[in-house]
Amino acid sequence: MRKRPFRQVDVFTAQPLRGNPLAVVLDGDGLSDAHMQAFAAWTQLSETTFVLPPTAAGQAAGADYRVRIFTPGAELPFAGHPTLGTAHAWLQSGGQPQASDRIVQECSVGLVTLRQQDGRRAFAAPALRRADPSPDTLAAVRDALGLQAEEVLAAQDLHNGPHWLGLLLPDVPTVLSLRPDHAALQRLGVKVGVAARRQGAPGLIRRSSREAQAFATPADTTDLEVRAFAAPVGIAEDPVTGSLNASLAQWLIAEGHLPMRYRARQGTALGRSGEVFINQDSSGQVWVGGDVSDCIEGSMWL
Repeated sequence: MRKRPFRQVDVFTAQPLRGNPLAVVLDGDGLSDAHMQAFAAWTQLSETTFVLPPTAAGQAAGADYRVRIFTPGAELPFAGHPTLGTAHAWLQSGGQPQASDRIVQECSVGLVTLRQQDGRRAFAAPALRRADPSPDTLAAVRDALGLQAEEVLAAQDLHNGPHWLGLLLPDVPTVLSLRPDHAALQRLGVKVGVAARRQGAPGLIRRSSREAQAFATPADTTDLEVRAFAAPVGIAEDPVTGSLNASLAQWLIAEGHLPMRYRARQGTALGRSGEVFINQDSSGQVWVGGDVSDCIEGSMWL
């Protein structure tokens, strides 16, 4: 055990306590996989990251640091809010990028570039693989969420490191009224992301929609409402999820459901108000941006 610098930040919010918290161990050198996993389980945050020197190959390709990302139950090859939060914490602790106009993070999916965009940092969404889900899996997930078949407007298996089953639902009240059977999702081994366009045509009115209205923010000017259910990795509901929003954006923009630039809100049902800023540039690259707030700075023994 030794004393290691530590920060906790709140990601996808300019106001602390409204986004998704992230624990960042700024010196993960010498820690075993078991120690990293145990510490992530102890924090009970959706993700904890450990900063390491880049590999020789990564450094030669421009990587500024390497990161490993853990939920309370598993290691992730990539995740969005840890990418933004770790970059912020690394810079705040004195990190110096090789290039003045970008940060390059090395993780299990490869190199991820971050840059300033519209006054906040954004990461380049990794390449997405997507496919139609199997009918049996989709039916089982609908049952676990309490959805009728006609309430799912579109569905895709989304892989950008993490694997999500993405569902497009008819309206925001439907999204906010969901009360999933998390044990069933865990047995299925499926992480599910649900979304609805805020300005879309009204869909089916569910019996529980009045309860959902308690979370509603009528003046909200964001374009998409998102929720993420990740019981298979130890998280019933994630407050704000960068990897899911990245893959949703690549899917929904490509299919014409959303414009090339939009804002998503996530965390409403948990009393949070995370905002994710999506922009697809002229080359087709999707960038996922968000604010990061400092919360805790210190050290820990590990």
